This record gives sequence, structure tokens and C-alpha cells, in this order.
Amino acid sequence: MRHILRTRRSTVSTLAAFALATSFGLTLAPAAQAAPATVSIGTTVWIGYGPFYVAEALDLFKKHNVKVKLQTFSDPALLLPGMASGAVDGVVATYDQVIGEVAQGRSAKVVMPIDYSNGGDAMLGDASIKSVADLKGKAVAFNPLSPSDFLLAYAMSKAGLSEKDIKPVNMTPEAIPAAMASGKVPVGVTYEPSVSQILSQGGGKKFKVVFSSKDAPGLIADVLVFPEKTIKARPADVKAVIAGYLDGLAYMKAKPAEAHKLIAKAMGLKPAEVKEQLAGVYNIPPAEMGRAFMPGTDTTSYYASGAVIGKILKDKGQITTIPPTEATFDAQFVKALAP
Repeated sequence: MRHILRTRRSTVSTLAAFALATSFGLTLAPAAQAAPATVSIGTTVWIGYGPFYVAEALDLFKKHNVKVKLQTFSDPALLLPGMASGAVDGVVATYDQVIGEVAQGRSAKVVMPIDYSNGGDAMLGDASIKSVADLKGKAVAFNPLSPSDFLLAYAMSKAGLSEKDIKPVNMTPEAIPAAMASGKVPVGVTYEPSVSQILSQGGGKKFKVVFSSKDAPGLIADVLVFPEKTIKARPADVKAVIAGYLDGLAYMKAKPAEAHKLIAKAMGLKPAEVKEQLAGVYNIPPAEMGRAFMPGTDTTSYYASGAVIGKILKDKGQITTIPPTEATFDAQFVKALAP
């Protein structure tokens, strides 16, 4: 409504000025275009957000009449509370965070799928671990209630195991490579760049991937999220953010070497490291985005991945009820992309 009222006031003022000017034989210059709206997006440092880094570096949002400010949070757990408090307009987060937020009665709607981990998250083991079934009775290091936890639980469920069958070791992703190198734990579940660090130890022969996000595509998914009130009040701005992101994604495909340099600068990496880490994620192209919002049994559907994640969160006492999948997203913007 504010946008409508502002337009009406501008129209009235312009007509009045025109009438006054023409009565004196003056000519008015064309009215200036409205200044771009600013949208703040909370984020963490993650290779899958490459299109956002590219779009910000090249100011690809400008042509869509929006200015996007990426605000980095050191702790991903603070992203959605930050959005709820109004510190940022929207966030890029993992889908499990959205489920937890909605389960607590707060508004958080996925408006666009960004990526899903495609090997960037993994369970790694020493020579004693041949398969997931070999985890029984072993110490397993992972960060509870993180994507690593969801990947571990999913892998164990497929092998007929539960957390009662292992010895959980609470550990940050960054600490796992050293713990495995010292022999403190035979198994670790973590994500890049820790995965590469572990696999490089012992000349690449000491540890191996036992199960990874390649085996559960879509389970660990990154998404663009806004509260419902923002979607209703500023739909054009939300659409513009998505458009700028897609321009960044297109640039990455058209000019990968240049994109790697821009992403490297944003993440504090070398371009070669960016290229390597991008192999562990799958940035979803526009033509495939709609699948995430459709019912299905594959974990690329929020209905399937949400059921797995919701059960884990409920079993661990983090939520009391699993919210309906439809309450976690607003598919209107992605639907509008369809030809």
C-alpha cells in the first residue's frame, strides 16, 4: 500500500507542477526513475551461494531495480531469528532450518530453491569402515542438529541402524579432520572444505567416503527464504532478488573462469578451490526449480526431504509437531518462471 500511495502523491505533484509550468511557457525535464529498493539478505559462507556472490560483485540486481546487501552471519543458527527480528529482510539457509522455524509458529517461506549438496557433505571412515552397517558400536563425530546429523540419520535408517547403535561424539565440522587424523574417532560426518581435508590425509589412502549427499540428493538443500508479511508487502522486490540471482547463475555457466575469481574473492579462496568445491553442490537451474515444490518420494522434493528432517527433529525433541509441507514455502515466484 505504501508504494501505491507514494505513486499517487507523485502523480498529483507532477500534474500540478506541469500545469504551473505550462502556464508560464516552461518545459519540465522527465521525472527521475524511483531509487532501487534495498533488500538485505542474511547468509553464511557456502560454495552453493556462488550465484549470489557473482550477482553482488557485478551488481546484476541493478537492472531489476533492487539493491541487495548480503550480510554474513558467523553462526547459521542466528539467520532465521535475525529475519524474525527484522535485522534482515530475508535469508539463505538450509531447508531444515525453515522446518524448525515454522514448527515454532514463526513465518518462514521458501520462495526459491538454491542448491542441494551433491557430495559436499559426507560420512568418512577409516579402513575398518566398509559400509554404513560397520558403524555399529563405533564412535562417530558430527555436529548435532546440523546437516551432518540429518545425513547420518538418513544413512543409518537405510542400513537399519539408529543413533542407539553408535557412540555419538559431539564435534564441530572444523574439528573433525584433526580428530580423525589423530585416531580419536574412526568416522566423521562433515562438509566441505573439511571433507577434502580428511580425504587428502595419508596420501589420499587413509580415509574414504562411506556415504555422501550424492546418495541422498536434495536432503541437504539451501533455499531463499522470506517471511510471509514481506512477500505480501514487497512481491516485486522478492521477484527482483530472484531475477538477479538467476543472472548470476547464468553468468557462472557462461563465464566459469571469471565467476570462479569473483566467488573466490567473496569466500577467501583460490579460484581452483572454488572450482573443486563447486563439484560438491548442484545449483538448481530454473527449469528444475518447480520440482522441489511438488509432492514426491524423491528427496529432491520438499515433501520427501521434509518428512525425513521433520522426523529427526521431532525424535530429538527439537519440535513437537512436524508442520505441513505447504506451510514452509510459497511457490508463486518459481511458477512464474515457467515458460
